[in-house]
Amino acid sequence: MALEIERKFLISGDFRPYVFRSVHIMQGYLSLAAERTVRVRIKGDKGFITVKSARSDNGLSRYEWEKEIPVEEARDLIRLCEAGIIDKTRHFVKADPYVYEIDEFHGENEGLVVAEIELPSEDSVFSKPEWLGKEVTDDERYYNSMLIIKPYTKW
Repeated sequence: MALEIERKFLISGDFRPYVFRSVHIMQGYLSLAAERTVRVRIKGDKGFITVKSARSDNGLSRYEWEKEIPVEEARDLIRLCEAGIIDKTRHFVKADPYVYEIDEFHGENEGLVVAEIELPSEDSVFSKPEWLGKEVTDDERYYNSMLIIKPYTKW
């Protein structure tokens, strides 16, 4: 199981000129337990199942296990998920030596755009492009698992 170290930011400018790839993502949750989430995701034409632990006290890291599964199985599992589906387009932007993943949400989370960057350590130094806004790493409202429970359009 790998340790995921991630920082999350709102967007405050135009990131689109820097996008080098985009993919559509649909995901649901088989478990939204505080100690662990179990996510099923269809990313493009691939399926995945992911288990994530609770976040560390500072919200920056957690354990993550992910396995690719046939997309047909992912579609079947999504039908078993808790109510609510995350529908988003993920855009990829390079910020050497890292890549920001920018999620543009649709449906009940329409209007929300969040950038995430995965880092090798909690104290890693990284560039903050001009389109990057306020950090929301420690704000649970922006977790995908929480956006299922209380969508952005209902804040």
